[in-house]
Amino acid sequence: MKSILSPLLLLFTFLSFAQTKVLSWNIENFGKSKSDTELNYIAKKIAVYDIIAIQEVVAGYGGAQTVAKLAGILNEKGTKWDYIISDPTTGSSYKTERYAYIWKSGKIKLKNKPWLEQKYRLEIDREPYLATFEINRKQITLVNFHAITQKKQPETEIKFFKFLPNEYPNLNLVFLGDFNCPEKHSVFNPLKKMGYDSVLKNQKTTLKQKCKNNICLASEFDNIFYKSSKLKAINSGIIKFYEDFDSLQNARRVSDHIPIWLEFSLN
Repeated sequence: MKSILSPLLLLFTFLSFAQTKVLSWNIENFGKSKSDTELNYIAKKIAVYDIIAIQEVVAGYGGAQTVAKLAGILNEKGTKWDYIISDPTTGSSYKTERYAYIWKSGKIKLKNKPWLEQKYRLEIDREPYLATFEINRKQITLVNFHAITQKKQPETEIKFFKFLPNEYPNLNLVFLGDFNCPEKHSVFNPLKKMGYDSVLKNQKTTLKQKCKNNICLASEFDNIFYKSSKLKAINSGIIKFYEDFDSLQNARRVSDHIPIWLEFSLN
């Protein structure tokens, strides 16, 4: 029996390392306003994923501390997590923020130092935060981004993303975050022509103020774009965390966006 179980166990272990789950979440005003109860709730929701990309970390006091606190809560659950936080974004015409990554350090390795993309910092208010991770000896570079609001025309920022694959030809770029723009918008066409595909299609990811006729989601803003030749999408989806609450008002104390996720293997 042992000779049968051992290969099966090895296969299961290999598959669990070959497949990775990344989660992206715009956690509104992520900082000292989040209570311990809310942080414990967030940790419970994200603990089954391997890499967490967070947008809207407060730039001032409390933002970085809250990311560290969330990582600490995750570490108490028995799996070792590490984290890194960006410097504040540099755009002057809109609210500055930070980005964060949290990852399972036993499975995922951070390669080199992550960076806020400076090439288009004058054109992009909250410049994206890039981090390269090694997974089973293969690498992926996440481009964590929070666009300006829809009223401010986020496509004027997103249009510069088409240049990044050529700027970094040796990196396997995956764009993820809150684009404040639906994936069907023509601004994403250049990336699609390069072989990029979106994880979500026709999927709303922001919370309404109130549910109406059991419809609680408002806009198609959050997404993940990956190059299908370099990454195999195994599964993906959203987390309707608001269903855990008795009202959208209470759910929105956690965030006004829902988490999105992708399970993948690297080619």
